[in-house]
Amino acid sequence: MSNPFENADGTYLALINDEGQYSLWPSWAEIPAGWTVAFGEDTRQACLDHIEANWTDMRPKSLIRAMGE
Repeated sequence: MSNPFENADGTYLALINDEGQYSLWPSWAEIPAGWTVAFGEDTRQACLDHIEANWTDMRPKSLIRAMGE
């Protein structure tokens, strides 16, 4: 079985959770609890580009708040 996250011909979503973390997700798969669509449905590369452009701080929002930033 091939990895559904590496299908260059598939369509994907860029998901985001309450902590501001992103995930690449196959468009045919059910969106997990706690995640919402931030971008897509689009190509794998377009979703990865969106994630790269928008997820500029890898720290969870709760950690950023705790650090007083």
